Amino acid sequence: MTASVITGLVALVGVALGGWLSLRNQDRLSEREHQRLWRDIRLSVCNEFLAANRRYVAYALDPGASITAIPHPREPGRLMPFFNETGRPYKEALEAGFTAMRLVTHVPETVRAGVAFVNCAREVAAARATLCEADIPSDAFERLWSAEQEFINAVRAELGLTAMPRQP
Repeated sequence: MTASVITGLVALVGVALGGWLSLRNQDRLSEREHQRLWRDIRLSVCNEFLAANRRYVAYALDPGASITAIPHPREPGRLMPFFNETGRPYKEALEAGFTAMRLVTHVPETVRAGVAFVNCAREVAAARATLCEADIPSDAFERLWSAEQEFINAVRAELGLTAMPRQP
């Protein structure tokens, strides 16, 4: 009788242990899938933000672009670019991509790098308001490409990837 009670208890403990291990494994798989999903979302949103930024700058450099700039109300010495109805979709896409990026990233460094990237694109557009595309100072483009590289590296770090080397 004692042997059958012990056997029953051992079987019960085995079933409980097996159930617990199965649940734990399912939780791990669910967590991995959740992380993979958010990684894919972050990658997609950041890619769209990069593309919107490039389209914004490409429009600003278009010889037919109509851009005006006014002094920034809170930052002396900085100009705010405004586009006409043709350029407005580029500005709206950049702003939407920027907001989406801030919604899905969870590392402050990525957001900081995104802010710098947008500010550099706006600087190029503001310069284009008063200059033809060929006369925009090259240092504005150097800051823009540097900010883009910093943003890409911040996103890569957030995704667990190594940084890309600076391009010459």
